[in-house]
Amino acid sequence: MVSISTLLRYVGCRMEYAARVGMKSYERGAKDVDIMKNFFQGKLTFLHFNKGEEMAPTIGSQGGTLLVRKIPVPDAKRVFVGDLVVLKDPANSDDYLVRRLAAIEGYEMVSTDDKDEPFVLEDDQCWVLADNENIKPKEAHDSRTFGPVSMTDIVGRVIYCLRNAVDHGPVSNSQFSMRYDSPILEVELDVDEMVKNHKA
Repeated sequence: MVSISTLLRYVGCRMEYAARVGMKSYERGAKDVDIMKNFFQGKLTFLHFNKGEEMAPTIGSQGGTLLVRKIPVPDAKRVFVGDLVVLKDPANSDDYLVRRLAAIEGYEMVSTDDKDEPFVLEDDQCWVLADNENIKPKEAHDSRTFGPVSMTDIVGRVIYCLRNAVDHGPVSNSQFSMRYDSPILEVELDVDEMVKNHKA
């Protein structure tokens, strides 16, 4: 049973989401923006299956079914360093990657290789990294190989991971994000549905 305070916070999240989707549609030239339709339509989350060594141990190498909070307008006020994000793969925009947000615009990036010049991430740029420290940077398929990515390529933040039917739980993100996402997690988490959709 969800508490009244959690439900009110969830309604606030839905209102903000509806306003953001409406604003995005308006900026793209839509003339009739129905915020209430956006408010009542669908969930604030979606399920995404991720497989590979890059994000172990956060996501098991056998794969994990992830509950992802949708972020229609990603920026430095809504996505934070430390967050586990789903983003469009720079190598193929039809595919998605799950990586840890390591730096955002304004951060100075300094390489461990003395040959590389330091640089500052520009407006709307971010730097993403794989969690697995045991794989080589070239195998990690992250910003160390493809460089900075646009914040607008981020489609959501991972809030829960199901590795298998008995190994699952909330994902560690920035403190602000975890507090901000908690009502969505309480209202929209359905472990049975995640187990049913699990591919591993």
